[in-house]
Amino acid sequence: MGKLYVVGIGPGSYENMTIRAVKAMEESTVIAGYTVYCDLVRPHFPDKEYLSTPMMGEEKRVRMALEKSAGGETVALVCSGDAGVYGLAGLAFELEKEFNGVEVEVIPGVTAAISGGALLGAPLIHDFCLISLSDRLTPIETIEKRLRAAAAADMVIVLYNPESKSRSGYLKRAAEVLLETIDGSRICGIASNIAREGEGYRVMTLEDLLTAQADMFCTVFIGNSSTTVIDGHMVTPRGYKSER
Repeated sequence: MGKLYVVGIGPGSYENMTIRAVKAMEESTVIAGYTVYCDLVRPHFPDKEYLSTPMMGEEKRVRMALEKSAGGETVALVCSGDAGVYGLAGLAFELEKEFNGVEVEVIPGVTAAISGGALLGAPLIHDFCLISLSDRLTPIETIEKRLRAAAAADMVIVLYNPESKSRSGYLKRAAEVLLETIDGSRICGIASNIAREGEGYRVMTLEDLLTAQADMFCTVFIGNSSTTVIDGHMVTPRGYKSER
């Protein structure tokens, strides 16, 4: 019986992968994942067998990986960012019981909140939360409820999956919901194409988010009431009152 590694590859560039992630892929005979993620790691692990599925094929992808593992292979199921943050780790454990004897191990990676935050500056120094704007698995009413709760709690908010070709206007709607509680001058930022060609970031206000352009390769940051701009970077002070 083989083994299944569920591997977070971070933003996909080799230098942003953890040592554990690289070792897991080196040890594996098969690498499985979404087509785009397989293409990102293939140049670094060209001698592996690759199994890929297009977007929306998550369950099929996990089953393919588990079937290979059940047949005696060591498989790396790759996810962008961290496998346990909007990744496939949960689904792998849910389906594992159908493949008796397959050992599943999760290999953590650098999620977009961390890599994007570093690009923007230091927006996550205090409490923060992650919210996906994709309503493919979560009803939009639930997403809006969570946005309102996070705004009321004055936490830094990181938005994943802000827009796609089939989901336009979602970032604008999120900004409208947040503006019910938060002033339009609140500092925000967008990190795009993190550690990939075209990498960049923009610092702006919440009001600006109403008309900002974003896609699935963007991560959006909404600061808390203390977040400020320092030398063009988005920074949330922690306070350190006990040291004053």
